[in-house]
Amino acid sequence: MTFKPIRKAVFPVAGLGTRFLPATKAIPKEMLPVVDRPLIQYAVDEAREAGIEQMIFVTGRGKSAIEDHFDIAFELERTMAERGKDLSVLDPTRLGPGACAYVRQQEPMGLGHAIWCARDIVGDEPFAIFLPDEFMHGTTGCMAQMVQAYNETGGNIISVLEVPQDKVSSYGVIAPGEEKGALTEVTGLVEKPAVADAPSNKIISGRYILQPEVMRVLENQEKGAGGEIQLTDAMAQMIGDQPFHAVTFDGKRYDCGSVAGYVEANLALALEREDIGEEVREKAAELLA
Repeated sequence: MTFKPIRKAVFPVAGLGTRFLPATKAIPKEMLPVVDRPLIQYAVDEAREAGIEQMIFVTGRGKSAIEDHFDIAFELERTMAERGKDLSVLDPTRLGPGACAYVRQQEPMGLGHAIWCARDIVGDEPFAIFLPDEFMHGTTGCMAQMVQAYNETGGNIISVLEVPQDKVSSYGVIAPGEEKGALTEVTGLVEKPAVADAPSNKIISGRYILQPEVMRVLENQEKGAGGEIQLTDAMAQMIGDQPFHAVTFDGKRYDCGSVAGYVEANLALALEREDIGEEVREKAAELLA
């Protein structure tokens, strides 16, 4: 069976980034670099690898740097060209006409509300969601793994990771059904359960492929945990009506929504780099000595 392709992705980037103040007073947290590339760039690169054609950014006040990043910087490029600099470093930052769209979330009403704000651009087709501060790093990108699974199953797909049981209360957790390799049937979703009540240790990890019907559910969704419109609650309502599966990501997740996780991501990726890895390893060893 052939399913509608995943052509569009939504990036909810309206958050205030208060855990990174004062750095995020004037710079969106999504523009904080991991080594030398902003977090949002890694997410967009992952989307492109998965064959996604249009990036939809749900922004808020003070987020214009994201729009500037994916625009053409004429003065910068002209100056670099005149000085004989290599312009290819800017290639990933160029999103051509029609390849990106921006919509405002005017009130901080939760992830579900942010996704709902993109409903007119998403239209009546399945779409992906990326939470950029969930930095998913692997030989094959997380979304590419998910699209491969989607092409086999259709329906809704979420990415999951296994965590120690005593950590589950910090995350959305799936209730698992039949398992086949990295693919797990989802029979239920619970947002931040008590450890004793958690149906599994598989947590939702910031990547989604959802059918457009979720927008109709979100339109009438009541506020949930934290007084916000929760995407997890809307997805839970769709289980049983449409196929719903989880893909266990074959790779590493860095929680760049926390300062410690962000520092970890910088160190891990710097150590992988051929140009600076050895020097960083030496400096780290000196600091730990």
